Parts: sequence; C-alpha cells; structure tokens
Amino acid sequence: MMQNESDVMMSRGASVLMDVLIRAALILALALLCYRIFAPFLTLMAWALILAVTLYPMQRSLARRMGGRQGLAATLLVIAGIVLIVVPTAVLMSSFGDSVRHLIADVQNDTLRLPPPREGVAQWPLVGERVFAIWSQAHDDLPALVQSMQPKIGNLARAALGMVAGIGGALLLFLAAIIVAGIVMAFGEAGSRGVHAIFVRVIGPARASEFVALSTATIRAVAQGVIGVAFIQAIIVGVCLLIAGVPWAGVLSVIVLVLGIAQVPAVIVTLPAIAWLWMRGEHGTGAAIAYTVLLLVAGMADNVLKPLMLGRGVDAPMPVILIGALGGMATAGILGMFVGATLLALGYQIFMGWVANNAQAGSGQPGAR
Repeated sequence: MMQNESDVMMSRGASVLMDVLIRAALILALALLCYRIFAPFLTLMAWALILAVTLYPMQRSLARRMGGRQGLAATLLVIAGIVLIVVPTAVLMSSFGDSVRHLIADVQNDTLRLPPPREGVAQWPLVGERVFAIWSQAHDDLPALVQSMQPKIGNLARAALGMVAGIGGALLLFLAAIIVAGIVMAFGEAGSRGVHAIFVRVIGPARASEFVALSTATIRAVAQGVIGVAFIQAIIVGVCLLIAGVPWAGVLSVIVLVLGIAQVPAVIVTLPAIAWLWMRGEHGTGAAIAYTVLLLVAGMADNVLKPLMLGRGVDAPMPVILIGALGGMATAGILGMFVGATLLALGYQIFMGWVANNAQAGSGQPGAR
C-alpha cells in the first residue's frame, strides 16, 4: 500500500514538473519571439525613453502652466528640440560634408597646396623625421605622394564619407527618438505608474520607490552632464568656428563632441583654432580678440556645466556615475553610458545598504561599543 502511494506521489510530481517545464519553455519561446519582433526598434525606443525621462520634468512644468494640457506641452518640447538641436547639427554636418567634398575635389584636381614644414618639426621625438619627410614631399609634389599612398587615402576617404553617412543616420534616429519621446511624455503619468509596478514586482515594495528615483535621476544626470554637455559644447564651438571663419568647422565640432563624451577637454581643439586665427592675420586685432574670447569660453564651458549637471539629484557620488558612464561607453557605445551609469549607481546603493544594515545589526549587539 505504501509503495503504491509513493508511486502515485512520484507520478504526480513528475507530471507537475513536466507542466512547469512546458510552461517555462513556452514563456521563453514567447519572450524570444517578442524580442525578435521588437529588436529593430530597440535602439530607437531606448533613446526615446532616455529623452523622455530627461525632459519629463520640463514637460510637466510646461503642462502646469498650460492648464494641464500634457499633449500640447510635449508637442512644444519636441518642436523646440528639433529647432534648437537638430537644425544647428544639420548645419554643422552640412559644413562637415562640404569640407570633405572640397578636400577630395582639391586632391583630384591637384589644387591643394600645403605650406612647407618648419625645421623644428624634424626635432619632434620618435616621429619627427618621418613627419618632416612626408610633409616636405606633400609640399613639393603632392600628386606623387597621393599616388604612393593611394590605397590608404582611398580607405581614409571611404571612412570619412562613411562617418558622414553614420552621423546623418544618427541625426535621423535622434529626430525619430525625440518624436517618440514626445508621445511617451504625453502619457507620462501612466508610464511612471507602470515602471513603479515593475520595480515593486522585482525588488518588493520596501525599496521600489527609492530605486525608481535613483534610476531616473541617474539617467537624467548622464544625459545632462555627459551627453548633454558634450553636445551643447560641440554646437557652441562649431557655431563660433563658423563665425570666426575657421575651416573644417563641422569636422572640428564632431571632434569636440567625441572628446566631450570621452571626458577630454575641448580646449584641445579650440586652442589650435585660436592660434590659426592669429597666425593667418585675416582679422583685425579687435575681431581676433573677440573670436579668441568666444572660443576660450566655448572650450571651457564644460568646466562650469558638468559639476552642476552630472551629479544633480543622484543619491550616489559623482565619481560612481562618471565611472559607470565611461565603462558603459567602452563596453557598448554611447547607449551603454546610460546603462552602465544606472547599473553602477544601483549596485552602489545596494552595496551601501547592505553595509549599513550590517553596521546597524552590529551596533545593536551587546557589548558592541
């Protein structure tokens, strides 16, 4: 009798286990199918959510002033973003493309002329003699140098044109993302409740609100303090270069953007541009001084904006956010900056909470003085 009951229990357990495995397999298959369907829009939606989280406080403030009209406030923000960001970026990218096209045309038509190198170039350590030789050859007989370096120059030209095309694609992606972000912001209250419910389900109601606030603040800090500052500074520097008549303004603004994201000072670009202004002597003293001041202020603007915007509202030290952003960028590109900073901030909070709980438990024990 006992043997029969044991066999029945084992049969029921095997049946229950089989049901669980089948359900888990069906859920996994459904999740994989959903991911494959959603994968083409994953980057777009990630950027849209980042923009929505970043701009949502501004949208709420604007909606309150407009009598609670959430949709109209989101629409105005989208239009303002397109005008203030997309239009100047398109102008700089047009300048970038024109510079590359003119360079290729000058090389093909043999109209490009380079100044002779200075004698001091040959004294540079390690690479001075080689740079001096190539520069001298380019000054004396540029077509022969181009012919000798044809494969490398062709690859470089294709890479430059590919970068221009990639930037254009990124601009279109940003345009679509900011439109989607406007739609998300228009239904921000429902989205906020949904995110809070997800955190409650994953980590429990005790710390759900804390982690939601930390994640939101971290995304805003990275968007404003890293991407935002670098983007704004690149536009400002690019516009100043265009006003001053510095060639390759679009190329230099892209370099400033990359340097800003990598946390490298933009003065690396603005100081040579200032030196070029004074050496060319095409501007009067007053104009040269004015352009110098503009470029210096634009090149050092991140020193003022970054401390104000990077760690604001985040319950985690600014170095933690910065390390997470840089590590995420090294791992997964620009989008990884947000993921890395958010994950590192959440991990920091979890670890410090665990340390605090252990310290409180230790202080509550007898004789723990």
